Amino acid sequence: MYGYRPTTRLLSMLELLQARGRVGGPELARRLEVGERTVRRYVAMLQEMGVPVEAERGRYGAYTLRPGFKLPPMMFTDDEALALALGLLSARRLGLSGVAPAVEGARAKLERVMPERLRERVRTFEEVVVPAAAIPARLPAGEVVVTLSAAVRERKRVRIRYRSGDSGETQRAVDPYAVVQGDAFWYTFGYCHLREGRRLFRLDRVLSVQRLDESFELPPGFDTPQGVLEAMADMREDRWSVEVLLETTAGEARAQLPKMGVTLKETPEGVVMISSTSDLAWMARVLAGLSFPFVVRTPPELREALRSLAAAITDLAERS
Repeated sequence: MYGYRPTTRLLSMLELLQARGRVGGPELARRLEVGERTVRRYVAMLQEMGVPVEAERGRYGAYTLRPGFKLPPMMFTDDEALALALGLLSARRLGLSGVAPAVEGARAKLERVMPERLRERVRTFEEVVVPAAAIPARLPAGEVVVTLSAAVRERKRVRIRYRSGDSGETQRAVDPYAVVQGDAFWYTFGYCHLREGRRLFRLDRVLSVQRLDESFELPPGFDTPQGVLEAMADMREDRWSVEVLLETTAGEARAQLPKMGVTLKETPEGVVMISSTSDLAWMARVLAGLSFPFVVRTPPELREALRSLAAAITDLAERS
């Protein structure tokens, strides 16, 4: 992969110092994906260029820009800045090697021009949302995500107007435990006071959301992303239990399969994927996208779904 040049890292470092004011050496090294010795060399280069970077000595030393030094600002509307910040956060969460310096530099530029209330909204999103590997097919309104994320962070009850395929439109008071970026949809998971139990809500079906003054206590086990995903998996009311033998390694399987609702088990025969779904056509599309062979064990209806998908693809290939 093409590496970032020192000039790009220098600019990213400068933007980080401008945005944060004071940044520790280890944090700079982590964000720029270099060693602390390289950070010191970059600081020296900036100083030679006339940039007033000051170093604090000691075990917990940090770097600061001399007060009064400012870079020319970039101008965005609040909606533009929020959209860019959330996009950069999603890019960073993809975990692509080598992109960290560019992402961190761009995020620092945005933070520098954001008003404090907007920076707080982005920080809330970063701390609260449980991400998935894929881009959901149905995206919710940005304000719904931000409002629910703030409610999750502050443990505040919300009132939502929700459109369900079964019961139509309802008003519900909900204690939101988490906001989850799923593989097909965005969700909030929490306690529904209308149904008096834990429920999973698709955010593209939330018509409006209002944060209330009432607070709630987070149940044990919901303070980590893994705990949230496991609890959500237990809530799913799926019709089909799926078991597929994957002819690959567990690591490669995890890299290509959805993060939510899929369990991998290593056996003498190979890696077994265990899942459940109410949509066998969706599961067929997931399996068809794998780069390795597999054997469907159950249910036999999944084989039919794969055959239907193969026929549809063949028809598309024949089109002129």
